[in-house]
Amino acid sequence: MSIIYLLISVSVSVAIIFFIAFVYSVKKGQYDDTYTPSVRMLFDNELVKTKDQKGKLNGEKSKKDASKSETTSPK
Repeated sequence: MSIIYLLISVSVSVAIIFFIAFVYSVKKGQYDDTYTPSVRMLFDNELVKTKDQKGKLNGEKSKKDASKSETTSPK
């Protein structure tokens, strides 16, 4: 029966430690913005493509196009 008291006291102590860690992280701002990083991860490639496409629309060459034209241009 004494082992049950020991296990209950240890589990309550661990729960209190995790609760204190959670409250500390909330006060430090760990959970302020949970939406933006997930959206940023999904749309990173599209932002790069649109930037590259804008350059092509303005008549600028991307780095890949510039290197291709330098290697394939007749001399």
